[in-house]
Amino acid sequence: MQSSPLLLEEPIRMASILEPSKPSFFPAMTKIVGTLGPKSRSVDTISRCLEAGMSVARFDFSWGDPEYHQETLENLRAAIKTTKKLCAVMLDTVGPEVQVVNRTDRPISLEADTFVVLTPDQSKEATPNLLPVNFSELSKAVKKGDTIFIGKYLFTGSETTSVWLEVSEVNGDDVACLIKNSATLSGSLYTLHVSQIRIDLPTLTDKDKEVISTWGVRNNIDFLSLYTRHVEDVRHAREFLSKLGDLKQTQIYAKIENIEGLNHFDEILSEADGIILSRGNLGIDLPPEKVFLFQKAAIYKCNMAGKPVVVTRVVDTMTDNLRPTRAEATDVANAVLDGSDAILLGAETLRGLYPVETISIVGKICAEAEKVFNQDLYFKKTVKHVGEPMSHMESIASSAVRAAIKVRASAIICFTSSGRAARLLAKYRPTMPVISVVIPQLKTDQLRWTFTGAFEARQSLIIRGLFPMLADPRHPAESKSGANESILKVALDHGKAFGIIKPHDRVVVCQKVGDSSVVKIIELED
Repeated sequence: MQSSPLLLEEPIRMASILEPSKPSFFPAMTKIVGTLGPKSRSVDTISRCLEAGMSVARFDFSWGDPEYHQETLENLRAAIKTTKKLCAVMLDTVGPEVQVVNRTDRPISLEADTFVVLTPDQSKEATPNLLPVNFSELSKAVKKGDTIFIGKYLFTGSETTSVWLEVSEVNGDDVACLIKNSATLSGSLYTLHVSQIRIDLPTLTDKDKEVISTWGVRNNIDFLSLYTRHVEDVRHAREFLSKLGDLKQTQIYAKIENIEGLNHFDEILSEADGIILSRGNLGIDLPPEKVFLFQKAAIYKCNMAGKPVVVTRVVDTMTDNLRPTRAEATDVANAVLDGSDAILLGAETLRGLYPVETISIVGKICAEAEKVFNQDLYFKKTVKHVGEPMSHMESIASSAVRAAIKVRASAIICFTSSGRAARLLAKYRPTMPVISVVIPQLKTDQLRWTFTGAFEARQSLIIRGLFPMLADPRHPAESKSGANESILKVALDHGKAFGIIKPHDRVVVCQKVGDSSVVKIIELED
């Protein structure tokens, strides 16, 4: 006897747990952002990452030069052609990051219960007793008793590569600290984070602006990951992007990673295109017992606003191990159950030994969590939050999702030009995939003609449940007669090719017909 879908509110049935996972063309509705780097930059490895489920590639400019990242990006493009899988590009800015400078490149061993001095004098050599920093105002920003963390791969949980300091004395420009744990710092640069202290540096540094205006413009980046403390950070970044041609379409994802960003969360959410919960730094600024509360509250706010939310730092131990810990596997599942759109992998794919396996396992955990996601309860909460009277678009989207669930449709097909209609469908978290058919539009700035659509298609690759396809621009998004069947057939064939849609399935279609939005249910034949 086949068991019915298990919801968390119901008693757990062992038979449901022991059922083997069924293979699918996509590992999960929840998306996976992978950071590309030394262990994940060959065409072969990137191809396998795409096959495993990565849909957004993150380029972290806190290390490496533009030429290095460009070579990696060219490999990504080759992998996309090979696998025929779309992938978006995210540029991650450095932001106001304070760093310890070790010009010797020799490892520095720090012993617990001894003292180390942080100095702004970068001409001095880094030693176990003296660490030069690239921020001259550090002594003015801290006081006795403040907590400072330092490490090249900060906040991984490994106490041998990150060090915890307590400020014991401020002497002029120098800051003397008590070392709380023994650690070895390796490499030329290590990040320094002062818990709950504002570092008075610009959000977009000169280096960030240079990278965006050169590398970003050259490669038409889809997403900008922005360290964000206040809503003005997002506005300034958007103003900067608006002057860079095609980058005015680039979406800004606000990284919330400290108390300041938390305090201004609602204003930031209203302005940003999406949110990244950067739990590494947040885990330092917040007491450990408060981190889950912020995660749940922030994800709920994003869900109700219909804005994508990305969670980081989920399977850190897979940087060096083939399997996640039980706690990490549960953490991934809980992020999905909370309502996350995507999981972001950092060191796990950047320098980790098992980038492909990590993406695959995270995808499998997400898929299992999605099976028990209580969509009915979520739908009711969302409808209640939106309230009445609903806008025309909200009403159409919620009705389409409700209809698809009622008739047990295998997919929802949405025709869109801007991507907004598809994003609204995703807001109501349908249990089936949404095939977002993006119809290109021809536009001109009086100097040249261009087609829109590529940005909109790629930018849906970070949203839970959305699977885009870029249509032939000769097919209009709107139909005067409602008989625009050729593009629908293309979309259905696309769904069949990937195993989403089968003979005799029901499919819900959202489409503009003239001035009206239409939701129709079609039943397929053989």
